[in-house]
Amino acid sequence: MTTMENPGRFKPEDFLVEAAPGVAKHDVEAVRQPKSKKPATDADGLSKGSWAEKPRIYSKLAKGNFRNAKWIVMLVTLGIYYLLPWLRFDRGEGLPNQLFLIDFANQRLLFGPIEIWAQEFYYVTGLLIISALALFLVTSIAGRVWCGYACPQTVWTDLMIAVERFWQGDRNAHMRLDQGPWTFEKIWKKTATHISWLLIGLLTGGALVFYFRDAPTLAMELVTGEASTVAYAFLAIFTFSTYLLGGIAREQVCIYMCPWPRIQGAMLDHDSLWIAYRDVRGEPRAPHKKGDTWDGRGDCIDCKACVAVCPMGIDIRNGAQLECIQCALCIDACNDIMDKVGRPRGLIAYTTERNMESRTAGPRDGLRMIRPRTILYTVVIAITGALMAWAMISRSDLDVSVLPDRNPLFVKLSDGGIRNGYTIKIVNKNQTPRRFKVELTGIDGLKTTIVGHDDASAPIDVGPSNVKALKLFAALPRDKAKALNAESTPVTITVTEVDGAVSATRDTSFRSPGP
Repeated sequence: MTTMENPGRFKPEDFLVEAAPGVAKHDVEAVRQPKSKKPATDADGLSKGSWAEKPRIYSKLAKGNFRNAKWIVMLVTLGIYYLLPWLRFDRGEGLPNQLFLIDFANQRLLFGPIEIWAQEFYYVTGLLIISALALFLVTSIAGRVWCGYACPQTVWTDLMIAVERFWQGDRNAHMRLDQGPWTFEKIWKKTATHISWLLIGLLTGGALVFYFRDAPTLAMELVTGEASTVAYAFLAIFTFSTYLLGGIAREQVCIYMCPWPRIQGAMLDHDSLWIAYRDVRGEPRAPHKKGDTWDGRGDCIDCKACVAVCPMGIDIRNGAQLECIQCALCIDACNDIMDKVGRPRGLIAYTTERNMESRTAGPRDGLRMIRPRTILYTVVIAITGALMAWAMISRSDLDVSVLPDRNPLFVKLSDGGIRNGYTIKIVNKNQTPRRFKVELTGIDGLKTTIVGHDDASAPIDVGPSNVKALKLFAALPRDKAKALNAESTPVTITVTEVDGAVSATRDTSFRSPGP
């Protein structure tokens, strides 16, 4: 009966061994063994090489403060993820009323009153930089707390394991079920588990596609079969990936696919919090019998409850390990055991490397959260945030882009004149309709026309939070064209709001054959 799958060895009496009066000893081995231990062997006594199939982890349900904190984080994060696309925000007539929307069709991101256009993607870059620095800061203070509580892989894996426990039972019942033959009970429980996982994947994929289209509209289209093929394709991809990563792969994603366990070591120092087994207090470990004294021995009764609850299948008593995501479930399990045997809590605890090295300090004695590393991360976050806030406050609500025709560069007219073409895009970032005038200056005698407009000087209407694309032609008479002394002459295109003082200018060039 181990954390690892080995159906032929599970026996009911294996669960009855006591590590202390009223405390069961779990016959469980960690997936990763310290180098001092002999390698695992198969049924024939032969050593298992690196080729061996990775053992399955059966984690026991932990109870305690950290487990409760994980439940709360899971409910909050999943609640935000699933409900956010359905929240409404009134932006005015003709505009999307979804609070958060990644509007690919109009190349913009909407979040409440904030509107970020494709050409302003640097705001998203700044937000990602702040998020990364915040992760560095949290890691330098509290280790891999992100991995243990808020990482999407952890959150959805927790949800999948909770569903699995609902159908198949906790650790012991689950192992007995896997050990037994394929009866009707086993078949329907396994089927119910995988169907539930697929439904969670479907809800997850459905929620994600809702971020890219109006949620109620797309939901109705998905149900009635009127949604686009792309929507159904991405829904299927997200459903399968959630099912695979959260239900099947689980801890393998953290160990082999995610680079963060290997990067986060650079963020830690002697004062960073991490979860550790305090061997100075726990060793020598041994079972404890009723009436025996605690003198001359450690507090660890070797019940292996910390191993049984670990979702990564490690033994925290073996020291710091790459697989540990610092979920702190081993702390809950150990504290519960310490309560039962009448010993102080904190045998496994959040502590620092400095305290571990001192051998006498408490888990969080002399905790230094303010130090050069954390100050540096905080200052950089503040500077980046201030720059982004200044850019957002001072940004113009009018943006103009000008693209000269490239093929051909110019057209020679029948009367000998020269004509250039320009594509102008006017972006109205305001949530009200506006009117603009377009003017081209820089060369005397230029005559402009705008496709679809009789008068080039007439106002151009642009809707709220919208983009207006114009085709402007600039023609220069023959006598003026001959006076040009270069193949490229600078000109300026100015877009001015009719009823306001807002304007935008873009420098470009007028191409000609030259002198």
